[in-house]
Amino acid sequence: MLAPLSEPTAASVFAPRTTIDADGTVEGYASLFGEVDQARDMVMRGAFAETLAARGIRRVPMLFQHDPSEPVGIWLDLREDHRGLLARGRLIPEVARGRELLSLLRVGAIDGLSIGFRTAKARIDSKTRIRRIYAVDLWEISIVTFPMLMGARIRAVKHSPARTRAELEWARTVGVSNSAGAAPRRSHRRPLITGAPAKRTTLWRQAW
Repeated sequence: MLAPLSEPTAASVFAPRTTIDADGTVEGYASLFGEVDQARDMVMRGAFAETLAARGIRRVPMLFQHDPSEPVGIWLDLREDHRGLLARGRLIPEVARGRELLSLLRVGAIDGLSIGFRTAKARIDSKTRIRRIYAVDLWEISIVTFPMLMGARIRAVKHSPARTRAELEWARTVGVSNSAGAAPRRSHRRPLITGAPAKRTTLWRQAW
């Protein structure tokens, strides 16, 4: 497996988290444009325009860990801005998993966002082996523990010092591994959508 292009930076470690409102509304970036994830994919600006227009919000479920049997809420707004795919939705507290996630998000125990999609148009750079994705068919957006893109996070209302310390330690560990020529370990979880890498957005990669 190819190693990441660079070590985590302070800017990426302290990327905006998902925000959480009192009514269970969450907001964050599910995908970031122009950033290379752990699978060496780079989503380009405009990649979601066609799928959002064709599919609509209600046909993009909010899941937990890309599990279709674990719907936890609904998306209220999905749109591209200059930075990436901004997602705003609401967890459903009447659902047991949604209630649990709301508590975990509030203390910063989990805050990753990840997309499940089928690649519609992409090109691989022959020199860097980076796959630039120009169009996707977006299937779902999940709240996950380890996103593939570090910056794909829910902007947490309450900052968690414990999580910050854990991420800094992770970043230092990755730096040591890379300097020794060893590739970092990837999540053992397999993507549920065939033909598309599981894009998670944290230290792993953006949504699938």
